[in-house]
Amino acid sequence: MSALDHAAEWGHEELLVHHDRDSGLRCVIAIHDTTLGTAAGGTRMRTYPSLDEAATDALRLARAMTYKSAMAEMPFGGGKAVILGDPARDKTRALLAAYARVIDSMGGRFNTGCDMGMDERDMAVLSRMTRHVQHAPAGQRLDTADLAALGVFESIRAAASVLGRGMDGLRVAVQGLGNVGFQLARRLSAAGARLVVADVDVSRAERAAAELRAERVDPAVVYDVEADVFSPNAAGGVLNRDTIPRLRCGAVVGGANEQLADPAQRMVGHILDLDLDLQQARLEDAIHLLEALLARGVDLVEQSAGDDADVIGDLRRARLGVGQRGDQRGLDLLERARGHVAPEVLDHARARIGPAGQARGDHDGSSH
Repeated sequence: MSALDHAAEWGHEELLVHHDRDSGLRCVIAIHDTTLGTAAGGTRMRTYPSLDEAATDALRLARAMTYKSAMAEMPFGGGKAVILGDPARDKTRALLAAYARVIDSMGGRFNTGCDMGMDERDMAVLSRMTRHVQHAPAGQRLDTADLAALGVFESIRAAASVLGRGMDGLRVAVQGLGNVGFQLARRLSAAGARLVVADVDVSRAERAAAELRAERVDPAVVYDVEADVFSPNAAGGVLNRDTIPRLRCGAVVGGANEQLADPAQRMVGHILDLDLDLQQARLEDAIHLLEALLARGVDLVEQSAGDDADVIGDLRRARLGVGQRGDQRGLDLLERARGHVAPEVLDHARARIGPAGQARGDHDGSSH
């Protein structure tokens, strides 16, 4: 199925593909649903096997952003952008300027922030050329990557509690050491966890090994590492029919979006056989819920990260308790949350606003 077929099947409003000859920019921007407001979502930069796969990634992530906003009752729609290229080699000032022009040309229909391969420095550059970019101001104690890492850390702590473990000595295999992954690894190390790390960028893995005393492994074998927790924090689709049977862990908790390659695998037996909590088997749902909680309380988290971390941890433990292995109620709850609650919110909003666009908000914002 092609990206255009996915766009039609998933109900996307718009799919923009742009090429800029002079800068070499190749990007895709997907807008899924703007019923609740302006489309918001991060921009990621990475290499893709093909343009079609890049477009499909943007479409899938944009739809996830719609669900995040709807379930959190936030006044934003769902969008996502991907820039095709190696951020270490292809990211230039000219490329960023060209991308800013693309965002600006959309007239405020899409607001963005950082994601994999793009950091706060890139957003600061973009913000000087378009107002449709959100980033943490210089000197702010917590940025979006910090908040995402905090959420994943608290999720891991809650999972450890379910597994009957504390953080001290907990063995965690961290896949991906980008904006979120390295911040997460730093928090885990400070809490006493034993880290095994992998990243396609060897320098990142070497840095983690040196600074955090982490064990470094090749990215191809990270799925085979014996650990209490496997934490994917890079590209999506890493849990599939090939990798799931290789996992040797008690829980999977990570910051990557859309970690399951096939939606049908949300109930795959391999996951449950690993004694995973059903909440964690629905990986993107767990992370999306936590991000929504963080997004609604950013100011509070910034003022008192320690206290709020405890609150988040309590919420995560409560959610984890809903779906222990073999508990169909947990799966039913999550299926309803993703499959019914978000669409219900959108349908209600459509009924309230009447004709398309008549009462849409003009909110600006973005989310990881």
